[in-house]
Amino acid sequence: MLEIRNLSRSFDRIKAVDDVSFAVTGGEIVGFLGPNGAGKTTTMRMMVGYLQPDGGEIELDGASVFADPLAASARIGYLPEHNPLYPEMGVGEFLHYIGDLRRMKEPELSSRLEFVREACGLDEVFRQKISTLSKGFRQRVGLAQAILHDPEVLILDEPTGGLDPNQILEIRELIRELGQAKTVLLSSHIMQEVQALCSRVVIINAGRVIVDEQMDNLGARISGFQRVILEIEAEEADFTPWLEQYPESSLEKQVQNGPVCLLHILSPAETDIRKDLLAYVGSKGWQVLSIYQEKQSLESIFHELTSQEEELPAEELQQPCGEIQKLMENLHPVDSDLTAPDPELPPPDNGGNNKEQP
Repeated sequence: MLEIRNLSRSFDRIKAVDDVSFAVTGGEIVGFLGPNGAGKTTTMRMMVGYLQPDGGEIELDGASVFADPLAASARIGYLPEHNPLYPEMGVGEFLHYIGDLRRMKEPELSSRLEFVREACGLDEVFRQKISTLSKGFRQRVGLAQAILHDPEVLILDEPTGGLDPNQILEIRELIRELGQAKTVLLSSHIMQEVQALCSRVVIINAGRVIVDEQMDNLGARISGFQRVILEIEAEEADFTPWLEQYPESSLEKQVQNGPVCLLHILSPAETDIRKDLLAYVGSKGWQVLSIYQEKQSLESIFHELTSQEEELPAEELQQPCGEIQKLMENLHPVDSDLTAPDPELPPPDNGGNNKEQP
């Protein structure tokens, strides 16, 4: 289990992470969501040991990740949002190099190389230089290095960024399979992806956790009620007797369309009325055409929660959240020598020394 308690981190006067606490257990895929500048990346960098927190604890099965960073690193796989790849290396060469850095020995290394080659769909580009790869294939290489050493914990930041629809489905299925035995924390701006993969979500905003809830309970928790939509074959259906037995429920809408009656019934979030509702319909001899409990989309829930801006002290308003990103860009991870330069950036000017000499 990966557990975070009272985690905090500031950059100058900006509180990027403010008393964050949550835990992720084995066999669970948890979505870690938040708007840009909310503190997600800072939190994940502290979880993998790239940044030291100002306060709080990060524990892996009860042991601090900072007490023995190398031992913790061997149990964690991390895919950052911006892939730290070496463009001059071949794909296979790079992954072998990562295995050497992690002190993986034969025959385990060869076995794991074959696994990630197939699982991440890298067979056709395994001998190509990384600099020649599309963004989608680079993302696959990044995922391959994250799972190469078969870690117990996976922290994935935008794992399907740049992939085409077919590749997205393949990687989602891989993450789903990995999540059956591993602890997975998944950060993504694609709400449908989180909804498809995660059983639970943690939403962070302005450096604080505002929601930690099971996916199925999220919409009801926010609205305080749930809506059951019932379609029956009945004329002038009267639900007054049933509503008298369940005073906490209410009939929101009833529409008659020929022989078909459509009803929207609201009930408290913690109550499932479907079984009792069907029993009443059966007692009246009405034919049920459909019944389902409406679920709010994660996208609308996310917007509703994160668009509620809190009033900030005047001194914090002077520095917008975007400043956090600028500060982060000036920071280097602990292993800064492993960070590759961006191949798309132009070479430095160096006072004109880049020009060819006659």
